[in-house]
Amino acid sequence: MGKTVNGVRVDFPGLLIERNRNGSPRYRVRVEGDKRRRITIPVGPDHSDFPHHYYAARAGEIWTPSRSKVAERSLDWLVGRYMEFLEKMVEAGQMSPATLKQRRSVLSRLCDFEDHDGTRYGDCEMDAPTAAFVEIRDAWANRPGAADNLIKSVRAVYAWAIERDEIAHNPAAGIAPINRNPKGGATPWTPADLKAFKKAHPKGTTAYLWLTLQAFTACRIGDAIWLGREQEVTHNGQVWLEWQPRKKGSAPVTIPMLPTLFEATRAAKVIGPAYVLNEKGKPFASTEALRVRVQRWCSAAGLSGRSSHGVRKAVAELMAESGCSQHQIMAVMAHTEARTSEVYTKGVQRRLLAADGIQALASLDW
Repeated sequence: MGKTVNGVRVDFPGLLIERNRNGSPRYRVRVEGDKRRRITIPVGPDHSDFPHHYYAARAGEIWTPSRSKVAERSLDWLVGRYMEFLEKMVEAGQMSPATLKQRRSVLSRLCDFEDHDGTRYGDCEMDAPTAAFVEIRDAWANRPGAADNLIKSVRAVYAWAIERDEIAHNPAAGIAPINRNPKGGATPWTPADLKAFKKAHPKGTTAYLWLTLQAFTACRIGDAIWLGREQEVTHNGQVWLEWQPRKKGSAPVTIPMLPTLFEATRAAKVIGPAYVLNEKGKPFASTEALRVRVQRWCSAAGLSGRSSHGVRKAVAELMAESGCSQHQIMAVMAHTEARTSEVYTKGVQRRLLAADGIQALASLDW
């Protein structure tokens, strides 16, 4: 449920805002998957450290700021230098602020993790054994996606350190993922999912507009928070959307607005700089803010395990099933490498070849 803090509406699942006896606010967070357990955090949503405290508490952990005195060549020291490098990358426009924010949160939790003896990882030597990272991966096994993302981040840190001759090996290089989703990544939406979502969120709702935008542009959620009428252009009487995705390395996208999408955008009661607006009529402040809202919309529709990226995957698979070429899919998905789109076309091509091949058996004399 949304709450108002200092005149600003916030929306963080599991966040409880209570009052102490002296009238000051107290913030507590329900641990995800264990509603009985609540963790008190020392700051509110308007504090820069709030995301670290909130997401750690949702995971059942307590986040503590990095210590001011860092031992040279400790894990704290290595992560600190790596984060300074990423900050420069953001300043140079080579990395998105959202990626920096996510990487900082993950690595801060890595450094603050304590092993079974109570030893904090950040205080240990950076030349740690592989077993140390397997231990924290296994500790996060109830959140396989987060666990694999953690190891991916650790691998990136040590690859950066190897390039600068700070260490000779990458202790996370051989650690296998534990996310066993056979399809890999997000689950594609099915026609039944779309029907259930639209039943819960009919035309005219922000949720319906979001789904229509995602389905008819295949945009990433990071672009869905800002795409709007400023990206509309007209070619031969047809309205098109043209934009440069904000993910580094993406190709520009130019696609026609199909009637369903055009009608959905014009049905909105409030017009702003973006199509998808929050309850105050403003664009969502961050990708994470919209992602959390999408989860709530899906939950209201009885859909679990569905995400914005699942819509994007469903669009790509539908295009492949409909006979679209790899280059057509690349143009819509903003891919710059054929191997990325091949993920969607390869399986379809095999099915078509198998269908043709099996017909040869029909002429055999059994």
